[in-house]
Amino acid sequence: MIKRPFLIAEIGINHNGDIDIVKKLIDNSVEAKFDAVKFQKRDVNLVYSKELLDSPRQSPWGETQRDQKNGLDLNKKEYEIIDVYCKEKGIEWFASAWDLNSLKFLDDFENLKYHKIASAMIVDKSLLEEVAQRKKHTFISTGMSSTENIESAVEIFRKNKCSFELMHCISTYPMKPEDANLTTIKKLKEIFDCNVGYSGHENGTAVSLAAFMMNISSLERHITLDRTMYGSDQAASLEKKGMMNLVDSIDIVKSVGRMIKD
Repeated sequence: MIKRPFLIAEIGINHNGDIDIVKKLIDNSVEAKFDAVKFQKRDVNLVYSKELLDSPRQSPWGETQRDQKNGLDLNKKEYEIIDVYCKEKGIEWFASAWDLNSLKFLDDFENLKYHKIASAMIVDKSLLEEVAQRKKHTFISTGMSSTENIESAVEIFRKNKCSFELMHCISTYPMKPEDANLTTIKKLKEIFDCNVGYSGHENGTAVSLAAFMMNISSLERHITLDRTMYGSDQAASLEKKGMMNLVDSIDIVKSVGRMIKD
């Protein structure tokens, strides 16, 4: 029988640095019955080169890449607000750390149950070692990865006896449905003998529902208040209505499957 996957609402950087937007997105996630909300945490000086950060980029926060990336960041006080707010609302939160400083930043929130390896960081073996040593269940996205990249990551987490699952992911925003390559979910299960989820960047909910039918363990979708808002991830995100439609569709399929089995 197909089980309900662990549903992750990827807020990421779609809050545009505004804690009030964060709270509204958390509220939407709770109302849509997602299990967790997720953020992205970066030390921009470690993740990006000085040359890139000093290069021009127009944004609501200034005229350089540094201004834009700092504007999309949330500070310690804001994460403390998130921590309290999620506890009050009864929903888990976690974040993908893109560097060691950000991982140490997240260490201060001892109640966090999960970590996430972003697709771009699966090749960073030193970061993977540090995350695995925390012994918290980790979602590992596989976008742009070779079988060798994934095998190396799996070996690190198994060596450290840290529970994990892979997440099939196509790293385009938005992803075209014909590029979904959902057969990879089955292949990852067979090759690595582990749970496999799906992290989707497509428009709409059809591909995510198809992934659910493949008995995934987790399902992650970017979310937004409005797909026309500023930001590179907004167009590939679900608004509140889409979030609720996705969860309702999953529940309907589960019910039909149960009736067929009975």
